[in-house]
Amino acid sequence: MLIARAPFRISFAGGGTDLPTYFSDYGGMVVSCTISKYFYVILKPSADDALEVTSADFGTSERQRRQETLNIQGDLGYLKLILQEFGLRQGVSVFTASEVLPGTGLGSSSTVAVALIKALSTLCRRHVTKSHIADMASGIEIGKLQRPIGLQDQYASSFGGLNVMRFSDGGVDVCPVGLTLEIQEEFEKNVMLFFTGESRDAATILKEQSQSSAEKIPVVMDSLHGIKQGAEDLLEVFRRGDIKAVGEIIHNSWEMKKKLASGVSNPAIDEAYDLARKLGADGGKIAGAGGGGYLLLICDPMHQEKVADGLSDLGFKRMTFHFDHGGAQVLVNSMPLIPGLTFPQDLV
Repeated sequence: MLIARAPFRISFAGGGTDLPTYFSDYGGMVVSCTISKYFYVILKPSADDALEVTSADFGTSERQRRQETLNIQGDLGYLKLILQEFGLRQGVSVFTASEVLPGTGLGSSSTVAVALIKALSTLCRRHVTKSHIADMASGIEIGKLQRPIGLQDQYASSFGGLNVMRFSDGGVDVCPVGLTLEIQEEFEKNVMLFFTGESRDAATILKEQSQSSAEKIPVVMDSLHGIKQGAEDLLEVFRRGDIKAVGEIIHNSWEMKKKLASGVSNPAIDEAYDLARKLGADGGKIAGAGGGGYLLLICDPMHQEKVADGLSDLGFKRMTFHFDHGGAQVLVNSMPLIPGLTFPQDLV
């Protein structure tokens, strides 16, 4: 058996500047942190030569014999495409499960890719760097599947921790923010997440944003420049240990983010966010591309009970967590070599 996991992430500032249509011209910058919610992959030898893929999240399972062509359509198509890239067509049972619903703005699709690539690379007996895993994951999502997404999610999940990531045509640079343990613990206590009750497909929003960025639409470019500056400002207040100022920076970025594409926010999100601010939250934003998922808030612990009660009345459910610092990991590995398994060379 082999068990691997990869963490989900929350992005505090800079989201949207990790799209190639922006960073190729201006350079991108994101500050994010992974959290103690994970996507799990469990690999076991199958009882026969079949390949069996089961997803707890979609409540479905598919089984294909060695001589059958691998069908990469349907809910499990994404997983099977990655298996296909590694030449895995027989002799393995693949089980996946997530602690977070798909389409909730915490980088779920990229986390799936990172966890499975980490597991399969280990199964190939290959020592692969965190950067290489992230490159391979983005190679599948952006290169093979042509998804209109940025690069932050793959790197955040692979590396783990509270990091600043800088994006350019030359590559991705990932560096820890480097907070003292005391300031990091204080910051963590000020971060709240609430599920809005709605999942969404980020592709539509990101496709519109990417198109607007490529066309240099003034309001979008001004917003992206401001969002990038917000990431720089966030690093500065972190260096000063001024946690109170974090909320206002994220609030300002949220106001700019809503100008990137239609559907980033909606009346229910706006109502909940305004209420949270009235009850004591310093600022916040919708995690990910927007349109649903999780509402991220920066709030002093003395106000958190009031905020949680107020948002609960609106149907928003709080999710508790801690920051994660391990990134993608293999937890158990006693798997034998699998015939036909190969390490892909063309995913970067």
